[in-house]
Amino acid sequence: MTSPDRVRIGVLGCADIAWRRTLPALAEAGRFDLVAMASRDGRKAAGFTGRFGGEPLTGYDALLARDDVDAVYIPLPPGLHAEWIERSLAAGKHVLAEKPLSTSVADTSRLAGLARAAGRVLWEDFAFLHHPQHEEVRRLVAGGAIGELRAATFAFTVPARPEGDIRLRADLGGGALLDAGVYPIRAALHLLGPELRVAGAVLRHDRAYGVDLGGTALVEAPGGVSAALFFGLDDTYRNAYELHGTRGTLRLDRVFTPLEKHEPVIVIDGAGGHREIGLAPADQFAEAFRAFADAVIGRTTRDATRDDLLVRQAALVEAVRGTPHAMR
Repeated sequence: MTSPDRVRIGVLGCADIAWRRTLPALAEAGRFDLVAMASRDGRKAAGFTGRFGGEPLTGYDALLARDDVDAVYIPLPPGLHAEWIERSLAAGKHVLAEKPLSTSVADTSRLAGLARAAGRVLWEDFAFLHHPQHEEVRRLVAGGAIGELRAATFAFTVPARPEGDIRLRADLGGGALLDAGVYPIRAALHLLGPELRVAGAVLRHDRAYGVDLGGTALVEAPGGVSAALFFGLDDTYRNAYELHGTRGTLRLDRVFTPLEKHEPVIVIDGAGGHREIGLAPADQFAEAFRAFADAVIGRTTRDATRDDLLVRQAALVEAVRGTPHAMR
């Protein structure tokens, strides 16, 4: 059983994001006991536990069979998420999985239903949603800082991935849309509301790798607010959004992956002149883990809208993927 204020957690997979960002944040969150790390390579698991603690295990099933694990964190490639989320829920574990939750709307809907039926927490680890900078943006826009919202742009693009990168493997759910594109999509849902529809999209597909390397989508919210979404795995680095209103424009950089000590600056330009609003730094990964712990321990009630947003996001991804591709 879960203790009153702590969660016993295991990790399925020794991913780079876990080494660099999430496991240090797990320790910083302060509400978890890391019980075990599982990998298909026992030596890799041992390397992780040597730094972060816990017991190294060879094979994911060995971790799911343990009675001393309440929840699992899954940083596996997207193509493996559905299988191991389902197995984790069947084993009675709460689940925090890296984004995207799955590679299809059918799997996402099914997994959300399984979690509800089992009475288990199932969260997708979009850590950026837990950074307070986005709530400040929402407060400013609601307060009329840029007038009536008319349009927006969201961009997350990174330089070309090296040969052998898992993001370039079609069999593991690779490609720019599932790796980078889900960030602008989720940010648009967060800031523009859940009733988005895809008006059009173009993907740049690489035939050698069999995955998309970038693209642009146009989405529309009720009332006519439109947003352009840019994403890519072989581009210049962009990590920002802009909101355009009747009286000004709001811009924020480092919106998806700010470092723990990054001090955000919200820039507003318009009829009232130029304003820069500085914010305090925050560790969004630690905040995300704390929120997950609260949900597991029961400090927060189950939020049906979270499941709905998971499915809506997956549906938007499929709508973008279903548009005509520009091949190269």
